[in-house]
Amino acid sequence: LQLSEEIEGLFQLIHCYKPKELELRTILKPFIPDFIPAVGGVDEFIKIPRPDGQPDFLGLKVVLDERGPKQSDPAVINLQLRASSMKSNLHPLQVASVENPEKNPKKLDSWINSIKELHRSKPPPSVSYSKPMPSIDKLMQEWPVELEKILTAVELPTEKLDLDIGTFSDVCCSILDIPVYKSRIESLHVMFSLFLELKNSMPFPDEWASKR
Repeated sequence: LQLSEEIEGLFQLIHCYKPKELELRTILKPFIPDFIPAVGGVDEFIKIPRPDGQPDFLGLKVVLDERGPKQSDPAVINLQLRASSMKSNLHPLQVASVENPEKNPKKLDSWINSIKELHRSKPPPSVSYSKPMPSIDKLMQEWPVELEKILTAVELPTEKLDLDIGTFSDVCCSILDIPVYKSRIESLHVMFSLFLELKNSMPFPDEWASKR
């Protein structure tokens, strides 16, 4: 390999170099580790039976087997499981009651709030239409400027219009770009769903609904 004198001198310097050996002192410094939050012990579901041999009925029947200080209500848990279940042949549900509600107002309020939260967490019902229908988001889009000018000049149909209820519903659906087929039920469902979505999206839905 032919190299220049400069490169050969560089290789000689590399071979002649001897690194220095440095001894690093190991310093022991005691320290307090940072607090790391962690979950408690995992429940092994190994229950020691009672000395008298009687069952405790832990679960959804009487008492929930929970470690938290705030125990869940078995009736509410049962309702949540029934709401998320896809089965239709469910067993009859035992009606829960609060004993002495006048003496236990907190328990009664907790039951009412739990049922409200259960109804609030339910997904909205979905409907499968037999005919193609536009989505609610598409129907809620802004109308063209030309159409808005026409609507300001022309009065929309009201209940005073001399039409039967079927024809009047067809007119309302046509104005909102909702197709009408042989059966008007699905078209009316889309129209009322649009009205409900529009009412909930307004800044003052109650005031808007009273004016309409």
